[in-house]
Amino acid sequence: MTRSITLLAATAALLLASPVAADPLTEGTMKIRIILDGEPLAATLESSAAARDFAALLPLDLTLGDYHRTEKVADLPKRLSTEGAPEGIDPEIGDIAYFAPWGNLAIFYRDFGYSRGLVRLGRIDGDVARLAAKPSFQARIERAD
Repeated sequence: MTRSITLLAATAALLLASPVAADPLTEGTMKIRIILDGEPLAATLESSAAARDFAALLPLDLTLGDYHRTEKVADLPKRLSTEGAPEGIDPEIGDIAYFAPWGNLAIFYRDFGYSRGLVRLGRIDGDVARLAAKPSFQARIERAD
Protein backbone atom coordinates (compact mmCIF):
# COMPACT_ATOMS: atom_id res chain seq x y z
CA MET A 1 0.00 0.00 0.00
CA THR A 2 2.81 2.42 0.90
CA ARG A 3 4.52 1.66 -2.43
CA SER A 4 1.30 2.51 -4.35
CA ILE A 5 0.93 5.81 -2.50
CA THR A 6 4.60 6.67 -3.16
CA LEU A 7 4.22 5.84 -6.87
CA LEU A 8 1.04 7.94 -7.08
CA ALA A 9 2.73 10.88 -5.32
CA ALA A 10 5.75 10.68 -7.66
CA THR A 11 3.50 10.61 -10.73
CA ALA A 12 1.54 13.61 -9.49
CA ALA A 13 4.74 15.55 -8.78
CA LEU A 14 6.06 14.77 -12.26
CA LEU A 15 2.85 15.95 -13.91
CA LEU A 16 2.81 19.16 -11.88
CA ALA A 17 6.46 19.90 -12.74
CA SER A 18 6.08 19.26 -16.49
CA PRO A 19 5.81 22.39 -18.60
CA VAL A 20 2.54 22.57 -20.49
CA ALA A 21 2.03 25.13 -23.23
CA ALA A 22 -0.97 27.35 -22.57
CA ASP A 23 -3.67 27.31 -25.22
CA PRO A 24 -4.20 30.95 -26.24
CA LEU A 25 -7.87 30.24 -26.94
CA THR A 26 -8.53 29.11 -23.38
CA GLU A 27 -6.05 30.99 -21.19
CA GLY A 28 -4.87 34.57 -21.00
CA THR A 29 -4.93 37.22 -23.65
CA MET A 30 -4.10 36.87 -27.33
CA LYS A 31 -2.22 39.27 -29.60
CA ILE A 32 -3.83 39.95 -32.98
CA ARG A 33 -3.24 42.37 -35.83
CA ILE A 34 -5.77 44.26 -37.89
CA ILE A 35 -4.35 45.02 -41.31
CA LEU A 36 -5.82 48.13 -42.97
CA ASP A 37 -4.51 49.01 -46.43
CA GLY A 38 -1.43 46.87 -45.80
CA GLU A 39 -0.58 48.57 -42.50
CA PRO A 40 -1.01 46.55 -39.28
CA LEU A 41 -2.63 47.74 -36.06
CA ALA A 42 -1.61 45.64 -33.06
CA ALA A 43 -4.35 44.62 -30.65
CA THR A 44 -4.92 42.36 -27.67
CA LEU A 45 -7.99 40.19 -27.13
CA GLU A 46 -9.27 39.59 -23.61
CA SER A 47 -9.78 36.21 -22.01
CA SER A 48 -13.55 35.87 -22.30
CA ALA A 49 -15.98 33.50 -24.00
CA ALA A 50 -16.80 36.11 -26.67
CA ALA A 51 -13.12 36.88 -27.36
CA ARG A 52 -12.29 33.15 -27.61
CA ASP A 53 -15.17 32.68 -30.08
CA PHE A 54 -13.90 35.64 -32.09
CA ALA A 55 -10.31 34.30 -32.07
CA ALA A 56 -11.57 30.95 -33.35
CA LEU A 57 -12.86 32.76 -36.49
CA LEU A 58 -9.44 34.17 -37.37
CA PRO A 59 -8.15 34.91 -39.90
CA LEU A 60 -11.03 37.07 -41.11
CA ASP A 61 -11.29 39.29 -44.18
CA LEU A 62 -13.91 41.98 -43.58
CA THR A 63 -15.12 45.29 -44.90
CA LEU A 64 -15.09 47.76 -42.00
CA GLY A 65 -17.65 50.49 -42.61
CA ASP A 66 -18.19 53.67 -40.65
CA TYR A 67 -21.01 53.96 -38.14
CA HIS A 68 -21.91 57.43 -36.82
CA ARG A 69 -18.31 58.69 -37.19
CA THR A 70 -17.58 56.83 -33.97
CA GLU A 71 -16.73 53.25 -34.86
CA LYS A 72 -15.91 50.92 -37.71
CA VAL A 73 -18.28 47.96 -37.97
CA ALA A 74 -18.50 44.69 -39.89
CA ASP A 75 -20.79 41.70 -39.90
CA LEU A 76 -19.28 38.51 -38.51
CA PRO A 77 -19.84 35.09 -40.10
CA LYS A 78 -21.43 33.74 -36.90
CA ARG A 79 -22.74 34.93 -33.55
CA LEU A 80 -20.34 34.89 -30.60
CA SER A 81 -20.92 33.55 -27.11
CA THR A 82 -21.84 36.19 -24.55
CA GLU A 83 -21.55 33.79 -21.60
CA GLY A 84 -20.32 35.63 -18.53
CA ALA A 85 -20.46 39.05 -20.25
CA PRO A 86 -22.02 42.08 -18.56
CA GLU A 87 -25.30 43.47 -19.93
CA GLY A 88 -23.36 46.21 -21.69
CA ILE A 89 -20.27 48.42 -21.56
CA ASP A 90 -19.21 52.04 -21.94
CA PRO A 91 -16.64 51.61 -24.71
CA GLU A 92 -13.42 53.59 -24.78
CA ILE A 93 -11.41 54.76 -27.77
CA GLY A 94 -9.54 51.73 -29.08
CA ASP A 95 -12.00 49.12 -27.81
CA ILE A 96 -12.79 46.15 -30.03
CA ALA A 97 -16.31 44.99 -29.22
CA TYR A 98 -19.12 42.71 -30.28
CA PHE A 99 -22.64 44.12 -30.52
CA ALA A 100 -24.68 41.03 -29.66
CA PRO A 101 -28.12 42.28 -30.82
CA TRP A 102 -26.84 42.71 -34.40
CA GLY A 103 -24.03 40.15 -34.32
CA ASN A 104 -21.39 42.57 -35.56
CA LEU A 105 -17.86 43.66 -34.76
CA ALA A 106 -17.24 47.26 -33.66
CA ILE A 107 -13.90 49.06 -33.32
CA PHE A 108 -14.23 52.42 -31.57
CA TYR A 109 -12.11 55.36 -32.71
CA ARG A 110 -14.17 58.00 -30.86
CA ASP A 111 -15.72 58.05 -27.40
CA PHE A 112 -19.19 56.61 -26.99
CA GLY A 113 -21.59 56.10 -24.10
CA TYR A 114 -22.86 52.99 -22.40
CA SER A 115 -24.52 50.54 -24.76
CA ARG A 116 -26.59 47.56 -23.69
CA GLY A 117 -25.62 44.43 -25.64
CA LEU A 118 -22.05 45.59 -26.30
CA VAL A 119 -19.36 43.10 -25.23
CA ARG A 120 -15.68 44.10 -25.06
CA LEU A 121 -13.43 41.68 -26.96
CA GLY A 122 -10.16 43.54 -26.59
CA ARG A 123 -8.27 46.75 -27.39
CA ILE A 124 -6.12 48.30 -30.09
CA ASP A 125 -2.62 48.58 -28.59
CA GLY A 126 -1.70 51.86 -30.30
CA ASP A 127 -3.11 54.91 -32.04
CA VAL A 128 -6.52 54.46 -33.68
CA ALA A 129 -6.46 57.72 -35.69
CA ARG A 130 -6.14 55.82 -38.99
CA LEU A 131 -9.61 54.39 -38.47
CA ALA A 132 -11.12 57.87 -38.89
CA ALA A 133 -9.20 58.58 -42.12
CA LYS A 134 -11.56 56.77 -44.52
CA PRO A 135 -15.23 55.78 -44.51
CA SER A 136 -14.41 52.10 -45.08
CA PHE A 137 -11.48 49.70 -45.18
CA GLN A 138 -10.81 46.23 -46.45
CA ALA A 139 -9.37 44.62 -43.35
CA ARG A 140 -7.73 41.36 -42.47
CA ILE A 141 -7.75 40.34 -38.82
CA GLU A 142 -5.35 37.59 -37.85
CA ARG A 143 -3.41 36.16 -34.94
CA ALA A 144 -0.08 37.84 -34.34
CA ASP A 145 1.66 34.75 -32.91
